Amino acid sequence: MRLTYLAYSFSLSVMYFGIVLLLPVFVALYYHENNAALPFLISAASAFLLAATLKKSVKGVEKVKSINDIKKSEGLCVVTFSWLFAGIFAAIPYLFFGITPIDALFEATSGITTTGSTIFTHFEYPNALFFWRSLTQWLGGMGIIVLFIAILPQFAIAGRQMFFAEAPGPTEDKFTPRIKNTAAALWKIYAGLTLLEIVLLKFSGMSGFEAVCNSLSSISGGGLSPNAQSIIGFSNLTLWIITFFMFFAGVSFNLQYRVWTKLNPFILFKNEEFRVYFGIVVILSLALTLSLCINLHYDFFKSLTNAFFGISTLISSTGFCSEDFTKWDYASKIILFASMLCGSCASSAGGGLKVMRWLLIFKIMKIEMIKILHPKAVLDIKINNYSVPRDVLYQTLMFISFYFAILAFSAFLIAIVEKDTVVAITGAVSAVGNIGPGFGAIGPLESFEPLHWITKAIFIIDMYIGRLELIPVLVLFQRDFWSFRR
Repeated sequence: MRLTYLAYSFSLSVMYFGIVLLLPVFVALYYHENNAALPFLISAASAFLLAATLKKSVKGVEKVKSINDIKKSEGLCVVTFSWLFAGIFAAIPYLFFGITPIDALFEATSGITTTGSTIFTHFEYPNALFFWRSLTQWLGGMGIIVLFIAILPQFAIAGRQMFFAEAPGPTEDKFTPRIKNTAAALWKIYAGLTLLEIVLLKFSGMSGFEAVCNSLSSISGGGLSPNAQSIIGFSNLTLWIITFFMFFAGVSFNLQYRVWTKLNPFILFKNEEFRVYFGIVVILSLALTLSLCINLHYDFFKSLTNAFFGISTLISSTGFCSEDFTKWDYASKIILFASMLCGSCASSAGGGLKVMRWLLIFKIMKIEMIKILHPKAVLDIKINNYSVPRDVLYQTLMFISFYFAILAFSAFLIAIVEKDTVVAITGAVSAVGNIGPGFGAIGPLESFEPLHWITKAIFIIDMYIGRLELIPVLVLFQRDFWSFRR
C-alpha cells in the first residue's frame, strides 16, 4: 500500500467529517444553546488538525493530485480507518456533557454504525446533542464514504474500491456507468425519503425538532430517539408512518432508485430478495398480531399496529419501540428475536445478516440435497434469473461462518463478564447486526450504561464489525495487508 495515497484519502475524509461536525453549531445557535456549540467547534478543529498533520507528516502527499488508480487494499484501509476515526471524533462532543470516555465512544459508535443502543440514563441534554446523535445515524445509514464519493471530485473515479469496501454484499450492484453517479443517486433517494418523512411526521402531530430527529433515525435504520420513551405515546398515524419508512430503510436503495426513475412500484415485486423480505415481514407480523391478541388480550388493531411496528423496527435494525416488548409474552419475544436474525436487504440502510445471504444459503442447501440423489447433476444457483458466480457463494459461506463465530465468541465473553446469558446472546446479536435493543437488562427502554466497561468495549468492536460487514475488518489480520511503500 502507498502511504501517500492513504494519507491523502484519509486526510480528505477526516477534513470533511470535521465540516459535518459544525452542523450542530447552527442548531445550538437556533435554540440559543450557546454553551452547546463549543464542544462541536473543538471536535471540528481536532479533525481539521489531524487532516493537516497527515498532509504535512507524510512526505509526497502534496504531490498527489488524484487517486484514480487506488488499489483494493488501499480502499479497504481508507474505509476501515475513516469509520474508526469518525467514531472517535463523533464521541468528543459527548465528553463535554459529563459522559465518560468509554460511554462517549459507545454512544458515538452506536450512532455512526446505526446500531441505536444508548448509554443515556437521562435526556436532559441540549437539542444540539440530540441532533448530532441523530445526524450520525443518518450519515452512517447510507455511508460516510458513499457521501464523499458523491460530492468530492477527488473520489469521482477512484471511489469504486471504497464504495464496495464500505458496503460489501453478495453482489456488486451498481446501476449507473460511473460509481460517482451511483453514489449521488443513492443519496438523492435517501435524502428525498428523509424529507418526505419529516413532512409526514410533522403533519401527524410531532414537533418539528422531533420530526427531524426521528426521521434521521428511522430512514437510516438507527433508532436513537430524542425521547426517553422512544416512540411510545405517539398516535397510531405516527406509528404507521414510521413503520412504512423503517420497512423501506431495509429495502435495497438500488431497487428503490429503479422504482422512482421508472415510476413503477411493481418493480419491487420482480426482485426475489424483496419478495422474501416482504413475505417475512408480513408473516412474522401476522404471527405476532395473533400472539398479542391471544396472550395479552390486545384488541386487533392495537395488536396489528404494534406487530408491524415491532417486526419492521427489528428486521430493518432500527430499534425504535412502540411498547416495551420485554414485557410481552414468551411467544411474542421469540417472534421478535427471529426477525432480529433475518436482517434487511443488501444495499439498504439496515443491518443484520441480510436476506440475500439467507436466500443463497437455502439455495445451496437445496442443490446439495438434490445432488445426493443425482450426483452428476450440474445445477446453477440463480437470483433474479442470473447465475450467482461460485466465488460469491464461497464468500457468502465464509461471511456467515465468521458472522456466527463472532456472535458466539462475543456472547461467550459477555456471559462471563455480565453473568447474564440473555444480555450476552441478545446483546451480541444486536451489536453485530446493528439492531440496538436486546432483551432483559438491555431492553428497548433500558440503558447500556450499567454494563461493565469490558462488555461495552466488546459491543463497540462488534458494532464496527457489523457495520463494515466483516470483510474490511478481517483483512486487517492479514500480514500481507500491512506492507507499505511511498
